Amino acid sequence: MSFRRGPGRLIAAVLCAAAVCLSGCGSSHPAVRNRIRGRTLTIYVSLPFNGASAISGRSVLGGAELALEAVHNRIGRYRIVLRALDDSTVKRGGWDPGQTTVNAHLAINDPTTIGYIGEYNSGATAVSIPLLNRAGIPQISPSSTAVGLTTAAPAADPGEPQKYYPTMRRTFARVVPNDTVQADAQVELEREAGCRRTYVLDDGEVDGRDAAQSFDYAAALAHLRVVATTQFDPGAADYTSLAAGVAKTGADCVLISALTESHAALLTEEIARALPDAHLFGSSGLAESTYANPAYGGIPIALDARIVITVATLAPSYYPPSGRRFFALYSQRYGTPQPYAIFGYEATSLMLDAISRATDGGTAEAMRSSVLAAIMHTRDRHSVLGVYSIDSSGDTSIKTYGAYRIRDGRLVFWKAITA
Repeated sequence: MSFRRGPGRLIAAVLCAAAVCLSGCGSSHPAVRNRIRGRTLTIYVSLPFNGASAISGRSVLGGAELALEAVHNRIGRYRIVLRALDDSTVKRGGWDPGQTTVNAHLAINDPTTIGYIGEYNSGATAVSIPLLNRAGIPQISPSSTAVGLTTAAPAADPGEPQKYYPTMRRTFARVVPNDTVQADAQVELEREAGCRRTYVLDDGEVDGRDAAQSFDYAAALAHLRVVATTQFDPGAADYTSLAAGVAKTGADCVLISALTESHAALLTEEIARALPDAHLFGSSGLAESTYANPAYGGIPIALDARIVITVATLAPSYYPPSGRRFFALYSQRYGTPQPYAIFGYEATSLMLDAISRATDGGTAEAMRSSVLAAIMHTRDRHSVLGVYSIDSSGDTSIKTYGAYRIRDGRLVFWKAITA
């Protein structure tokens, strides 16, 4: 088995970019604000609206908008404003560290900011957490799953998670289960498929690398053989030689741990051609229509039956009545939701609930520290996702992942797996 424990170069690079901006973007960094004056509270939502994941970013935003609508844009005497920001750029074709830094500073410099929903990608979250942490702004992610953002689990990189919290106080939580849970689900799926020799490919992005490392560790515990873990070039125009190399190892299963925009569809097609009998698996970064549907640049329909993708979203029938109502309302308003839409709804709903608890239903003064405390003390919350709690690290108690197949270019729920 090959364990490639890289030094977290991408996280280091994006944190460096954030640090440069902090020191070089002007010396007018505002003093930390806690009390919000006035009757307007702003929640910033930072998501990608360019590139392959734009379809998911818009879906998460749709969920957030429905959550705000559910409270009629008000909590007591406070008017709640949702301000959407794009953390991606056209040039990069996805989330961008510089743009993410700009977004965080927009929230920091707004005296009405009470909370921040984001980021979609774990790499972007690694950039924004320390910036928002210094400002004491509560942050909830609907979809960032990298374990090192919250814990020093075996798949975390050195210095994680402490390096994200310069104030030594946790300001980040997430409503989605982390990659440790996803890895357990992947291992179970591969054991059921009879995998004897698994080859893992990741794109070097924080999400892809973290999911791969988490899988490596879970596979070792389960005595599932991983013949190699290799980082592929997400900018390559051809993966023929890489696919041939994977085939030579005798792998009967391949896990592609990557974001859609990392040429994942092309990689999948060439791996499938080189290993015609292998089972193919994908991490949650591929759980979107731009990977599944050839009309959006996704994989060919002929490969649908060979691929299983894991993502935390379950079928509507697995959720309580409020969750089923969410799916119905979202579909009526926006069309078919991408998997993380319901997590966008819940991340925003949790933020709104924390504001309400912290302000006694909108009758008391709004303070960021009080909202943060309410988030971190969330216990047995009844939500669209079911009942869950947030632990002291900022992780959810939810331990179930969904397994999806692809049918005619559509992600189709197959079954739920509980760690």
